[in-house]
Amino acid sequence: MLVAAMNPCPCGYLGDSKHECRCSPAQIQRYRAKISGPLLDRIDIHIEAPALSINELRQDAPGESSAVIQSRVQAARERQLARFAGTRTTSNARMTHAQIRATCVIDSSLGDLLQQAMEQLSLSARAYDRILKVARTIADLAASDRIEAPHLLEAIQYRSLDRNLFY
Repeated sequence: MLVAAMNPCPCGYLGDSKHECRCSPAQIQRYRAKISGPLLDRIDIHIEAPALSINELRQDAPGESSAVIQSRVQAARERQLARFAGTRTTSNARMTHAQIRATCVIDSSLGDLLQQAMEQLSLSARAYDRILKVARTIADLAASDRIEAPHLLEAIQYRSLDRNLFY
């Protein structure tokens, strides 16, 4: 597993509502070009994590507890283990191409949606399979037997961030 972090630009303020970015478009492009397209293509999920405000940090309202999240993740992992029982595959991330075709079945309307996203974002064939794997995992976390539109749209969103930021 690879987990990485990167600023949106050399100064780190691009897109920040409280600070002005002082980088030129050429500087931003050079900075972003340090990560190659083929490497980005192999990262399944890209998430923008903007800085929290002081008010957000001071809020007393608790978020979802770690125990609740852990139980949902454990249930999704058990679904995956049951799905791949009798094979060497242990998770959606490790699915073979044949397993993707068998377990990530989407109807024609979702197929059209995915095709449109692939064309508009200029995503690779590798990204197609990765989107389906992530959508299957999102569906598992939602305890859904089928990949539904919200699952697929969320998975596409995770791929589209790299295209908006890096290309």
